[in-house]
Amino acid sequence: MKDQQKLKNRRFFLLITFLFFTSYATSQTFKKVNYQEISIVGSKLISIDDVIANSSINLPTSLIFVKTTYAEKELKKNLSLKNVSVFRQIFPFGLKILIETRTPIAYGERTFKGKKITGFIDEDGFFINPKYSDQVNLKKITCKVFGWKENFRETLSKILNYQKHNDIEFISITFSPNGFLTLEEKNFRTILLGFNPKIIENQLQIINNMKNQIKENKILEKIDNIDLTDPNNPKIKVFKP
Repeated sequence: MKDQQKLKNRRFFLLITFLFFTSYATSQTFKKVNYQEISIVGSKLISIDDVIANSSINLPTSLIFVKTTYAEKELKKNLSLKNVSVFRQIFPFGLKILIETRTPIAYGERTFKGKKITGFIDEDGFFINPKYSDQVNLKKITCKVFGWKENFRETLSKILNYQKHNDIEFISITFSPNGFLTLEEKNFRTILLGFNPKIIENQLQIINNMKNQIKENKILEKIDNIDLTDPNNPKIKVFKP
């Protein structure tokens, strides 16, 4: 009988404890989040002011009404972040925001509303505001990207990643307003690639093959430009003495 009574008492205690924490958690979700109850982890470049200015999070607001998934999408886009996660927390109370910034591997230049904007480009071809980029490796950057647009991002990423794994060093990557792509390589100088992003991988392979072959003949210094707008009919222009 004593054991049964102890079991009943234990169950009753657990039930009361459960109801208490459930009630506490419910009350906390309706409690309003203020500025000091937001914590940012993973980057010292992003401030709480940046988070508020670049998302739909309005303070003070009830914790339960914070649209975490929507806020993540806003912050990732507006702050050029690689990853961002927004969590509601009961204890400690508030919002916890985990941030991963993008690492620049090239300088970038774009036009927005008629104004020229400078920044950086990461390996995925994303344009990064200098304020929100990891600036550890800036001294190693030698490539510049001109005329960046969102629809050029995939092509740009292929170029930057191909360069990383091959003996090619692009000094500049330029997209004209109508999308004509021109590269400047350290040894080849100007390389014309044209308008077709679907053949970029083939064009890059041709550049790599040509550089290896021409290097062996030691005539790199004589090349003025290469036209690969038609990969099946590459044209090389050399300096005339």
